[in-house]
Amino acid sequence: MPLPKEQVTAGLVSELGAFGDLVGSLSDQELATPTRCEGWTVGDVAGHVIGTMTDIVNGRLEGLGSPEVTARQVEERRGRTGPQLAEELEQSVKMASDLLAAFDEAAWAAPSPGGYEGSLGDGIEALWYDSFVHNEDIRAALGRPATRTEGLKAAVSHVAFELGKRNWGPATLALTGMPEFQVGSGGRRIEGDPYEFVLAATGRSDPAPLGLDATVNIYAE
Repeated sequence: MPLPKEQVTAGLVSELGAFGDLVGSLSDQELATPTRCEGWTVGDVAGHVIGTMTDIVNGRLEGLGSPEVTARQVEERRGRTGPQLAEELEQSVKMASDLLAAFDEAAWAAPSPGGYEGSLGDGIEALWYDSFVHNEDIRAALGRPATRTEGLKAAVSHVAFELGKRNWGPATLALTGMPEFQVGSGGRRIEGDPYEFVLAATGRSDPAPLGLDATVNIYAE
């Protein structure tokens, strides 16, 4: 299950605010910088995150996260400046904040719309995860230091959820400074740095130093 509703809703809005601040400060040259997301520039990463939020607040939920929809989001925003991208995100976050405030606990536990496999709460936590990891993708591409915001906790929680869907484990994620997250029931205890774990579990780094193999990658076929 996702983190508590109040934590996720506040965390998502805060993370997106930080994302907008970062993107809005970038030059055209910085937006053209390649990232560790294969084939994507910094501007493409920003376009995906911002496009996702714009699609959501406008009710375009079908196919979110699919290669086709993601490509559309990126292409629609290609060539925009950092301030233009940030302005779009600011407007979407304002609308999203109103939507989030309207969800009660029953809605939070109900199935997520748009075909996402999980509850509404799981889907919103996934948005927080996505904005956090892509913020880090941009920072890494530009040689800026990593951050360890509350979004890291959301990222570990989301990865645990996705690993459970893949029948990976069982295992207990007992990562430094994090609450424990269960993948299945029982199994081995996985310890270590949560930031490095998230990078490994999303195909961004080698899982071997954590004592894991490629099956931990939630995007592996």
